[in-house]
Amino acid sequence: MRVQARTAFDLLLAIDQRSRAHAAGLPSQGSHLRTWSGIGFRLAEQWLVAPMEDIAEVLREPQFSRLPGVKPWVLGMANLRGRLLPIMDLGGLLDVEPSGAHQRRVLVVDQPDIFVGLMVDEVLGLQHFSRESLERAAPLQIRAAMAPFVQGHFQREQVWSVFSLQALVRSAEFRDVAL
Repeated sequence: MRVQARTAFDLLLAIDQRSRAHAAGLPSQGSHLRTWSGIGFRLAEQWLVAPMEDIAEVLREPQFSRLPGVKPWVLGMANLRGRLLPIMDLGGLLDVEPSGAHQRRVLVVDQPDIFVGLMVDEVLGLQHFSRESLERAAPLQIRAAMAPFVQGHFQREQVWSVFSLQALVRSAEFRDVAL
C-alpha cells in the first residue's frame, strides 16, 4: 500500500513507520542492559578492561616533552588539539615491566577535574561480556599494585580484570607525581 504524503510531516511519519517495521531484528533494550562493554587493553601479561565511560578516546603514542622533577612513570606533556595532556606510563606506575610492545596506545581520561593520558602496551578494542558473568573478586594472578583498582573480572579465552580508571585517577599515589 502506497501512502500519499500531503505535507513534509506526513512524509516523515510514513518513513518512521516503515523504519519501525524493518527494525524487528534489532536487539531489544532488555538484551542491551544485560551486556557490559568496555575497552580492552594489555599491560605485559595482564589483560584488563575499563568501563567505556572512563575513556574519552584512544590515541597512538604522541610526541611529548619530558618534565623535570617528576616520578619516572610521568612520561611528559603532549599537545592534544591545543590542550596540554599529561602522559603517564600506567605500567610504570603499577610496577609492571614494559613489554617492548610496538603498539603502545594512550587511553585519554577526560573528567571535570582531570585530563590525563595513560600509556598502555596495547589496546584490544571494544569487549562485550554478559553482566551475569562478572565475578566481583579480583583474579588470583592480579599484581598487588593493581589490586586496589580491580573491581572484579570476566573469564573468557583468558581472564579480563575490570580496571577502574576512576579509582586510579582519584588515588593518592597517582596524584603524587613530584619526586
